[in-house]
Amino acid sequence: MIPELGHFALVMALVLALVQAVVPLVGASRNNPSMMAVARPAAQGQFVFVVFAFACLTWAFINSDFSVRLAAVNSNSDTPLMYKITGVWGNHEGSLLLWAMSLSLWTVAVSVFSRSVPQPFLARVIGVLGCVSVGFIAFMLVTSNPFDRLLPGAAEGRDLNPLLQDPGMIIHPPLLYMGYVGFSVAFAFAIAALLTGRLDAAWARWSRPWTIAAWVFLTAGIMVGSAWAYYELGWGGWWFWDPVENASFMPWLLGTALIHSLAVTEKRGAFRSWTVLLAIGAFSLSLLGTFLVRSGVITSVHAFATDPARGMFILGLLVLVIGVSLLLYAWRAPRLTGGGSFGLVSRETTLLGNNVLLAVVSASVLLGTLYPLFLDALNMGKISVGPPYFEAVFVPLMTPVVVLMMFAPFLRWKNDKVDAVARRLAPAGVASILIGVGGAFAIGHPTWRTMLGLTLAAWVVLASFQLLASRLRERAGATMSSRLSTIPAAWWGMWTAHFGIGIFIIGVTLVSSIDANLDLRMKEGDRADFAGYSFNFKGVERIAGPNYDASRATIELSKDGKLVDLLTPEKRVYRAMGMPMTEASLNIGPFRDIYASLGEQLPEGDWIVSLHRKPFISWIWAGCILMALGGIFAAADRRYRRLAERSAPKGAAQQAI
Repeated sequence: MIPELGHFALVMALVLALVQAVVPLVGASRNNPSMMAVARPAAQGQFVFVVFAFACLTWAFINSDFSVRLAAVNSNSDTPLMYKITGVWGNHEGSLLLWAMSLSLWTVAVSVFSRSVPQPFLARVIGVLGCVSVGFIAFMLVTSNPFDRLLPGAAEGRDLNPLLQDPGMIIHPPLLYMGYVGFSVAFAFAIAALLTGRLDAAWARWSRPWTIAAWVFLTAGIMVGSAWAYYELGWGGWWFWDPVENASFMPWLLGTALIHSLAVTEKRGAFRSWTVLLAIGAFSLSLLGTFLVRSGVITSVHAFATDPARGMFILGLLVLVIGVSLLLYAWRAPRLTGGGSFGLVSRETTLLGNNVLLAVVSASVLLGTLYPLFLDALNMGKISVGPPYFEAVFVPLMTPVVVLMMFAPFLRWKNDKVDAVARRLAPAGVASILIGVGGAFAIGHPTWRTMLGLTLAAWVVLASFQLLASRLRERAGATMSSRLSTIPAAWWGMWTAHFGIGIFIIGVTLVSSIDANLDLRMKEGDRADFAGYSFNFKGVERIAGPNYDASRATIELSKDGKLVDLLTPEKRVYRAMGMPMTEASLNIGPFRDIYASLGEQLPEGDWIVSLHRKPFISWIWAGCILMALGGIFAAADRRYRRLAERSAPKGAAQQAI
């Protein structure tokens, strides 16, 4: 009965999504306040029904109701509770329901926290979000009903994919989906701006905090997914250029460009057309990621569906979104007047250059991701585009992005002088080169990639501290606490995120340059010396987990005769599926990780053991955390919390058409 209630709730959510999509948009076009007022209650009602449907599906998993096909395929009576809950979205249908719930949550948040936005504009925003909801809920009900029954019900479930039975999977998909779906809000604001003709500073100010929030979620989701791959897959990698990893990275790149473009539109009234196109592009790439995961055109741990009909449905939705958006843009573009002018040497120019480069990087990743699919679809053979291509393209394009990133805050809006900027930044630039080259020789890896990475990292860190010192000198007579407290949250957000990129680059450069690994055979009593540590293999014991059997090794990690840690890597076999899994064991430090994984047992009784030293790898995720914190600071700036609408700068407002 409860699954049927969940299905009914989805039908009701679709009805309310249709109301949300049609009535407010018609009301806004007719300037009818009563029809526009339907937007909020329709969005909130849809949210209630989608959450109820999600709760019903969760109930089926928790209670092992194997008459529900989804629970029978993705759960088991012995599955631990938290992985039963994870199993709700660890599949195609459930992940779509999570997507729909995330979208309805974003819509409710917009309806509640955007009361300063004029009603006609907000009605259009919520209406556009309703159109997106209609597409996804209809997709679920027509092709991917999560409440399909098995008659008769299965006696036992197949269990959740063991790869997904990890604490990281509890938060990775929800964070990622909140990021993906969050860009639909930026898209809705852009479409509403095109419909009204209001592409001005006020529109940018309304849209920017939502865009930043989506970017924060996506950053956190990518970070958690990378950390999960690092410790779960058993060989210490953290990024694989997997097509679905790329599918999350591409909207992140365009989202980064969009945040900066919105800042220019808000401050100077420039880049309005560019900003709209970035908003459309970021959401379109989010939909493309959904297509890649759901269509079965790729093979990946992320890919769930193999039904081509499902892929065609999403592909059709993607084409519809892009087509309608670009037609609307083409219709409005000739009527848009130019924004604020700026000189060649200005903050606007550097931000524009970076935005173009980020878009080119995203397009390059898109090409490498889709090119093998096109060849396969045209029966021209199967090829694999891997890390060599992506790294060869990514590094040269991102290098000027990082350089310009730290130039922009030192430049004035509208116009500046080259010699003045050069004098301010020359010390940091020279010091960065010396640190990069000297550091590469110091670690014994003087390759051009290592020198470049360390130089860029030093450039970001040194320029960040120089920028902070310059900001603090503006109020030289005040106390330090007073000077710090008067700096806006948005500035702190920019500084923290940029500093985080520097930390991230340090981690990537060093772990790519000087990591070390060793594969060896070990039996009880064996000892190996590696990376300055001693590894004493104490033996292997058999243990029984809640839904798996495992062989657990105990390895004493020592340095200079002192015990540092006990490493306990495991080799698991999950009972329901008979699938083997490797569970690595890590000793985590601020400057290195020691990583051990257990391979197969050999006929002689020895075990294959893989040992890794990963220098500074935790700095990768520390940098990501700082980036996300920077986004939170920026979104929390007080100007976004003001209820009264400020007037746009002269030349920035575009009259409604």
